[in-house]
Amino acid sequence: MIKKVSAIPMFSQLSSNMLMPLISENHLYIKNYLKGATVYNQKEGCKTLDIVLSGSLVAYSLLESGSAMTMFEFSKGQMLGANLLFGDTNAYPFTIYCMSDAQILHVTRKAVSDLLRNYHFAMQFIKMLSFNSQKLNRRITMVTQKTLRENLLEYLRQQSILQRSNIIMLPISKKHLADYLGVQRPSLFREIKNLKGEGIIDVSNRTIRLNHIQDLD
Repeated sequence: MIKKVSAIPMFSQLSSNMLMPLISENHLYIKNYLKGATVYNQKEGCKTLDIVLSGSLVAYSLLESGSAMTMFEFSKGQMLGANLLFGDTNAYPFTIYCMSDAQILHVTRKAVSDLLRNYHFAMQFIKMLSFNSQKLNRRITMVTQKTLRENLLEYLRQQSILQRSNIIMLPISKKHLADYLGVQRPSLFREIKNLKGEGIIDVSNRTIRLNHIQDLD
């Protein structure tokens, strides 16, 4: 376990002498979760800082329409709970579940308090807090200020950058994409059909070709 923990950037400069007591006292522990497992229910209290070692998770909220809107996605190396752990109100605002089999490192509040005395750990902690805050700001903008078309094109543009190609493979199903965009599947399919009809994209199952990159700006 010490090797897995030390491989995480946040812990990479911490000595074994610092980590081993925390591991032996169960202030640092690893848990495995199966695909579809709920890690946290909405309104459940946050008691640990969590770092995803493998797999992927999503945080979702149920809308009044009855559909689920994906608020955040978490993949390897990303952190959960940092913004809640020391707050006066530390309940999870969303349900978090596993999209695939996952392994998570849990770090208790006591361990985080102790480790924040280390400069490297503290700076990595602040960096991840900033990253999560930026993700939250992007989601707020997406949900409140942009149309479905704008959000969909922005998602496709980001995937084009990540995959370094104008031909992209959707990393999630269209159902999950609809949840991520906060719309019903028929609305998403209708917008995809419109973009295809306008020649902006071509679609074949989960493969999408972006024909006019300038239209995505």
